[in-house]
Amino acid sequence: MKGRDASTYREVDRWSEGVGWIAYPDEMMQRTSHAVIGDDGNLWVIDPVDAPGVDELLATFGSANTEIAGVVVGLDRHTRDAAALAFRHDVPIYVPTWSVADEVDNSVERFRDELGDSGYEAFEILNRGLPPWQEVGLFHRENGTLIIPEAVGTVSYFCAPGERLGIHPMLRPFPPRQALSRFEPKRILVGHGTGIMSNAARSLAAAVDNSRSNLPSAYSRAFKQLIS
Repeated sequence: MKGRDASTYREVDRWSEGVGWIAYPDEMMQRTSHAVIGDDGNLWVIDPVDAPGVDELLATFGSANTEIAGVVVGLDRHTRDAAALAFRHDVPIYVPTWSVADEVDNSVERFRDELGDSGYEAFEILNRGLPPWQEVGLFHRENGTLIIPEAVGTVSYFCAPGERLGIHPMLRPFPPRQALSRFEPKRILVGHGTGIMSNAARSLAAAVDNSRSNLPSAYSRAFKQLIS
């Protein structure tokens, strides 16, 4: 089926302290995975989708002494291929203290305010039961990197025409404004689509501020894509 061939991946979002990739690059979902170098000098893998060649990508990123510290699950609804990567590299899966991890069979490490010694601050984006949605964001104050797994994205079905960054369709009527407006990032890494590597704070503010007003055009665009 088109979009389900993971014989390759597309590299995205590379900068001096991180890199991303999109496995199944032809699928509509555009599920993006990331690996970032923490203050501890280690590599933290976030919401990974596995593909041949990913281990080689991780091995060549950072320095010769860089090791994989752990694999992070940022959203309760799916763990993607976190278990497979954690098992191969013999590292724990990291989940927030307040998030469920029922689908994770590997060794689990819980974190609250900071992701290990990575320097990435952890914060709740959403934590609700009905409908279920538990999502953690990560922010590094020194390098300005904001990581948001699901609440915002750059793929076309998230965005109204003219938007660089859009609120998840299910959240557009009531976006998590307080959580998303806490920071002024230099870059935003998202779980669906390529990241925002310039004018990130402005794009985030626009996405939150225009979430409701752009709702009709965003829904119209998403609907047309679903039926095409």
